[in-house]
Amino acid sequence: MASETVFECRGVHYAYRGRFPALGGVDIAVEAGERVALVGANGCGKSTLLSLLDALVFADKGRVLFRGVALTEAAFSDDAFARSFRKQVGLVFQNPDVQLFCPTVRDDIAFGPLQLGVDAKTAEARIGRLAEALGIGALLDRSPHQLSVGEKRKVALATSLAVEPDVLLLDEPTAGLDPRTTTHLIELLDAFARAGKTVVTATHDLHIVPDLADRVYVFGQNRTIAGSGTPEQVLADHALLDANNLIHVHHHHASDHRKFRWSAPDDKR
Repeated sequence: MASETVFECRGVHYAYRGRFPALGGVDIAVEAGERVALVGANGCGKSTLLSLLDALVFADKGRVLFRGVALTEAAFSDDAFARSFRKQVGLVFQNPDVQLFCPTVRDDIAFGPLQLGVDAKTAEARIGRLAEALGIGALLDRSPHQLSVGEKRKVALATSLAVEPDVLLLDEPTAGLDPRTTTHLIELLDAFARAGKTVVTATHDLHIVPDLADRVYVFGQNRTIAGSGTPEQVLADHALLDANNLIHVHHHHASDHRKFRWSAPDDKR
């Protein structure tokens, strides 16, 4: 019987080109049906960890397990395993332009299902459902590169949801979105989770964490896990957040003035 632990990372290290450290020994577990947030300052490794969970890159040291199976290059040389994994796990990139490359929005949404062997009629039905749910019906015959940032993010989400994954990985999904679109996106992700799916979101926007997660992992500047807990526990731990550059604490007379420190989205690391 398959493990109820969807992902498990044990002492995971990764460096780009073998020289630029991105993860320095990460241990996390993600249970089936759980909503997990990865929070941390820029360059702490959140995006890299999502790439490892999506098997776009592989650990230099340590192990990343998916339902008990180690994610390695050798595992993905087995076409049946690779196809099964890609059906189960979807990633929404931080930059939607990376994800959108077809002539039209409709083609982009259909691409994943068709590659995985879904017939054209079923793919078209999925496009219709997603277009309605995401409010992108008017965009289907447009070029993705003519869309606004918010529209691109919705389409990128649709391309991942079109393969009907069990697990959704999201990298800074609300970056550049207006408040209304952010709220709508959070509602959609909540509905996805209520359907029993697993959601892992990397973000540095602490305001949305309580709406996105049941459990939070805080990345430290040393690119490993500095702490974890429920959203309430983590957000109340000002010492943890301050030490890891997620808030800035001023000491002024007898009182603390706690301010969120906003910064640009992560780079590759």
